[in-house]
This record gives sequence, structure tokens and C-alpha cells, in this order.
Amino acid sequence: MAPAIMLAADTKLSSANTGFMLICSALVMLMTPGLAFFYGGMVRVKSTLNMLMMSFISLGIVTILWVLYGFSLAFGTGNGLLGFNADWIGLSNVGLTELWDGYTIPVFVFMVFQLMFAIITPALISGALADRVKFSAWALFVALWATIVYVPVAHWVWGADGWAYKLGVIDFAGGTAVHINAGAAALGVILVIGKRVGFKRDPMRPHSLPLVMLGAGLLWFGWFGFNAGSWLGNDDGVGALMFVNTQVATAAAMLAWLAYEKIRHGAFTTLGAASGAVAGLVAITPSGGAVSPLGAIAVGAVAGVACAAAVGLKFKFGYDDSLDVVGVHMVGGIIGSLLIGFFATGKGQSTATGVFYGDHTWTQLWKQCAGVGAVLAYSLVVSAVLAFLLDKTLGMRVTEDEEISGIDQAEHAETAYDFSGAGGGVTGTLAASALAAAQNKKVDA
Repeated sequence: MAPAIMLAADTKLSSANTGFMLICSALVMLMTPGLAFFYGGMVRVKSTLNMLMMSFISLGIVTILWVLYGFSLAFGTGNGLLGFNADWIGLSNVGLTELWDGYTIPVFVFMVFQLMFAIITPALISGALADRVKFSAWALFVALWATIVYVPVAHWVWGADGWAYKLGVIDFAGGTAVHINAGAAALGVILVIGKRVGFKRDPMRPHSLPLVMLGAGLLWFGWFGFNAGSWLGNDDGVGALMFVNTQVATAAAMLAWLAYEKIRHGAFTTLGAASGAVAGLVAITPSGGAVSPLGAIAVGAVAGVACAAAVGLKFKFGYDDSLDVVGVHMVGGIIGSLLIGFFATGKGQSTATGVFYGDHTWTQLWKQCAGVGAVLAYSLVVSAVLAFLLDKTLGMRVTEDEEISGIDQAEHAETAYDFSGAGGGVTGTLAASALAAAQNKKVDA
């Protein structure tokens, strides 16, 4: 997030910045349905609806919690670990034109922009848990995780008195608070709930790569609001720099992933293109306001190769990260956050420089390491504890029979696709057999 800018006492609301931020908020909101499509296409057909719902439900749960207390605890003043503002509980005492501290946009606009970040972060976790989690348990996990993990971490990183913010950890739009946070949480939960039935044995291929590509395209589109909007205005060119770097790094990561894939596996796949693009988006999220476009190419290229290699670690170490949340979001977030310590130019969002731009004491790199390590450890441990408690009380997993037959039918009493009219039933089979017999008779004749 942008650092506070000290403005004159008579600063007035900017209609341009307010409109810009409302558009950015809408773009970020679109990312959650985009993520649902991206994940939904990657699972088997029997889990499609459940995957969509695991993302979509976050729009409902987190919105209410954010209004009731989440925004107050994340962005109110308090201490280095957690904030509080009584006027923001329920947003009942916020003036319509009350400005966000140091900016020309209303508090309501900043609140709703941050709400969209809070919504998508737990939704990211869901991809690691595909095929096997009770929907009711997942919904409760989202509520608890958003409260106990996301809100404090957002305060650390973006709160005016958050310890990471005051230390000087650079995170423009969520490398630590969103991506490392979600990726580490995903790892913690899957270590508790275990593997899918058939892991390493059944193919478990994506059922709809067009749906994956659609989701990736929507994510890429919405990410411009996610990243460029995090400067909270467009007055000094930093938001424009972030917009350019978002495009550049994403393109570089996609190409790097495809090159790695071709060398290792002999083909350029659509899934690789989509995954590489997302890896680049993740990596540039924390760093794009601090690096040059050439630095963004380097960040994207490193992330593309590293994340492509990282997704295979689940088979080596035996953890079942269904849709590679750990390999893409946690690893991509770590790379993007740490590379700031090398490529920061001192000319963007911060005057801090990286090792390649004169920081011979590696000061910024060590600050980035502190932020990455703290968020990773906290999210991993607390998320695992939450999953363990829910598993021992409500039970996190569906039964083995329900998982095998399909979680969509078991949890939602629906299926993503209706084949009843496509000739796939008994009547259709008999008709097809009769037609084949008739054709054979004609050939014999």
C-alpha cells in the first residue's frame, strides 16, 4: 500500500482519485470470480461447483466481517500487532466525505478497496484443498482465518503503526499479506487434512482448460486494479509504473514458464501459460512499485522458472496441494518480496535501494527477509492449528465415498454439467446401438 502522504489541512476530496479507486475496487472484486473459474477448470468435473463455491462464498462471509470489525482491527491505530478504531466498528460513525488519512479519497473508498483484498486472500487457499473439504467447515474456516490471520497480518504490513510497515518492509500490493499469507496457510491446512483419494495414482487432470484460460484472463485484467490501485491515486506516476510493471512481469513469467516446460516436458501447454501468467502477477505484486520495467522482466522471469519448478515439489515431498497454491502463490510471493532487496531503484514508491542499486549493506534485503519469514511462519502455524481444531470438532473432510463419487453432489446436490439430454443415458445408448446396427447392415448389404 502507498505510504501516508502529508497533505495540507485544507485538502479536499479528489473526484478523479475517488472515481479511479472505485473502478480499481470493482476490478479487484472481479478477480474472485476469475479465480473461481481458474480453479474450477483445473479440477475434475465432479468437483467443479464446489471449487467455484469455495471462492464465491468468501464474497459473502468476508464482506460482513470486514464491515463489522475487520477494517477497524486491520487499519485502526493500536500497536505493532493489531489496531482498533471504535468509529469503524460497523462503519456507523464514518462521514461520507471523511478523507482517508493523508489522501484525497474517502474512508469508505479505502475501506471497500481493502475489502476486496480481504475477500480474495482466503479464496486463494481453496485451490489447495480441492475435492475433499466439507463446505460448512470451509465456510467457518474462512471466517476464523480472516479474523485471526489475515486481519493482523494486514495491520503488520499496511497499518500506519504495523511493525513491518515501521521496519520498512516493502509490500506494494500484497506479496506478504496476500500471497505468502495464503500460500503458507494452504500448506498448513493440507498437512493437517491429508491427501486426496488417489493422489499420485489417478491422473486428476483439469476438466476444462478453456475455463482455466478464461479465469487467468480475468485475473490478469483485474490485477491492474489490484496493483495500480494500491497507490491510492494517480497523481505522481507511481501507479502508472506499477501498471506497466504488472504487464511486463506477467508476460516475462508466462514465457519463462513455457520455456521451462518445453525443456523439461517437451510441450507448451495452455495450463503452463495460465499458471506462468499468475506466477508473474503474484511476484510483481509486492515489487512493482519499487523496480524498473527491466527489473520487472527479471522478477517475472525468475518467478516463472522457480514456480514452474516448485509445483513439482508436492510429488517429491508428498503433500497434496491440489491446484499448486503453494508452488505459485507462496513461492511467487517470496520471490517477488525478496527480489525487492536486489532490484529496488529508490525512484518509485520508496527511496530504499536494492543490492544492484547501491545497497551494499543489504539492508533492504534483510528487512524483506524479516517480513517474509514472519508472515510465513505465523500463517503456516495458525492455519494448521485452526484446521486441526475444526477437523477434531466438525470434521474437515467429506467421507471417502463422497469424495470418490463427487463432492459437488455430496455437498451441493448439484452437478456442473447436465448430460441427461446429450444421449448419455440408457435411452441414448440404445439409440446409438440401434443406429450402429443399422449402419452395419447397410455395409453388409
